[in-house]
Amino acid sequence: MELSLWENIILAIMVLGIVFWLRPSKAALQRSKDAPKDWAGFLIPMAAVIGFVIFLISMV
Repeated sequence: MELSLWENIILAIMVLGIVFWLRPSKAALQRSKDAPKDWAGFLIPMAAVIGFVIFLISMV
């Protein structure tokens, strides 16, 4: 399905609007810099997901 030129322009404007609307504020960026680092809270779920994906691939 091919979009016309004006549809592509409207889509690009909508995407840019959403990107600017959802970007973090300066206060949020400062709070994230000051927050304690919790790598275990990230690495344990990621290891579980990777292990599950490897399990699913090995079952095929």
